[in-house]
Formats: sequence, structure tokens, C-alpha cells
Amino acid sequence: MGALPVFRWHLAPDGYATRRQLRARDLRPGGQPVAAELQRPRRRRGPLVAYLYRVDLAKPIRPMTPAKWAALAKANAARRTCPACRRDAGYVIPPSLGTCVPCAYPDEAVRSA
Repeated sequence: MGALPVFRWHLAPDGYATRRQLRARDLRPGGQPVAAELQRPRRRRGPLVAYLYRVDLAKPIRPMTPAKWAALAKANAARRTCPACRRDAGYVIPPSLGTCVPCAYPDEAVRSA
């Protein structure tokens, strides 16, 4: 296998896209190897590199099944449930606190009430 073609930032030819660009078109790489690289030079470090895939070989994204939707809803509910009081906080519990705000700061909740 030869070396990958390297293009400068914003100078890639049509027919190539990054993962994010493919996703914006409802596509995915679909198992194809990286086709080229984009390199953005930087002053003090090595260049930033983005991998490019061929758009013509990309496959459509897989649709969400009812089971996937259910699993995602369950995971999000677990992120909102406080481990201390077991209530749904209504927001994602910050990992820095580990509990909902009233459980993390019980003294301040009493003062503001």
C-alpha cells in the first residue's frame, strides 16, 4: 500500500469528505480505508491532520431501531437520576458533583427555602 495523498487545509478535491462531513450528508465511511489526509500547518507543533474518505464509497447511516431508542432513553434517564436521593433531577447530573445540586449542597437549599 502506498502513501496517502496529502492535501492542504481547504484544498481537498471534490469527492472526499471527513467523518463529520459525511455525517452531515447522512453517510458513514462504511468500512472503507482512509483515502487521503488534510493537513493544516501550525507554527510550533506538527500539522493538524484530518482523515478523508471517498464520498462515492460511503454508505447511508443505519437508522435507529426502536430497541436503540429505548436503550438511549434508559441511558439518559440514568444520567439524570441522583444516586443519593434516587430522584430524576430534570438535568444531567454533573460528574464533578456526582449528585443533584440539592444533595450536593444541602445547607444552601435550606437557606434559600
